[in-house]
Amino acid sequence: MGKIVHCVPNFSEGRNEEVIEKIVDSFRNIEGVTLLNYSPDKDHNRTVVNVMGDPAKVKDAMVAAAKAATELIDMSKHEGAHPRMGAVDVVPFIPVAEVTMEECVEYAKEVGERIGALGVPVYLYEEAASKPERKNLADVRKGQYEGFFEKITQEGWKPDFGPGEMNAKTGCTAVGARIALVAFNVNLNTDKLEIADAIAKKVRFIGGGLRFVKAMGVMLEDRNQVQVSMNLVNYKKTSIYRAIELIKAEAARYGVTVYGTELVGMVPLEALVESAEYYMQLEDFDVNQIIEKQLLNSK
Repeated sequence: MGKIVHCVPNFSEGRNEEVIEKIVDSFRNIEGVTLLNYSPDKDHNRTVVNVMGDPAKVKDAMVAAAKAATELIDMSKHEGAHPRMGAVDVVPFIPVAEVTMEECVEYAKEVGERIGALGVPVYLYEEAASKPERKNLADVRKGQYEGFFEKITQEGWKPDFGPGEMNAKTGCTAVGARIALVAFNVNLNTDKLEIADAIAKKVRFIGGGLRFVKAMGVMLEDRNQVQVSMNLVNYKKTSIYRAIELIKAEAARYGVTVYGTELVGMVPLEALVESAEYYMQLEDFDVNQIIEKQLLNSK
């Protein structure tokens, strides 16, 4: 099989299809690189891309995509529901096959340096973080694009790569290495954003909720609904079904129910199987009972 790395860049454009396609073209028809999918979101004004492949080829494609994004996106005009600080907002590297986390840290540093050379301030985060206070992406991104003009001048917030002042057009970028996370959203049958915000505060870890959950309330303008948007940063320790059940319980306090859920990007099979076991109340289930799992094992 050889070395395979997973990269999930998030770009701050989810509405202009022409711009999105030009950025994603950087990952198309590249030998050694597989474009798994990409998910534009108009409300978040953000596109999440999933690519896998040979580390060297993925790194080159990622830098090409960053160059396209920084040329095509003007952050001074950007608006959206999702927190953001740059045109290329975040670039995580995730080990898949014959790749260690330590190697992903090196990939992050190399790509971060190359994006910095484009004139973009770059911060390393998660396992690649150069300082403990930069490990958590939410801490790095705090203040968002607008706040970084002042934040970047503060002691302790000099970028790891790139210029030491904010780039008004491109913003700044976080590049890191981490385990696979699950981007999971729960839509509610109400248009009251304050309810989604209140539920998100109860669900996320910093509000006393689930240990490995980050959450926020989002207004879906085109659907006239609100959403609890989440990242499950360690699905093995905080399952999808736990997040759903806690949201259901909190929503009931407001007479609100879950309308539907969304997975953004790719998801590990194990994360879905665990929730299937819970809701189906399966006893003595073995993941190898899944036909496709056996087919993959036989290759």
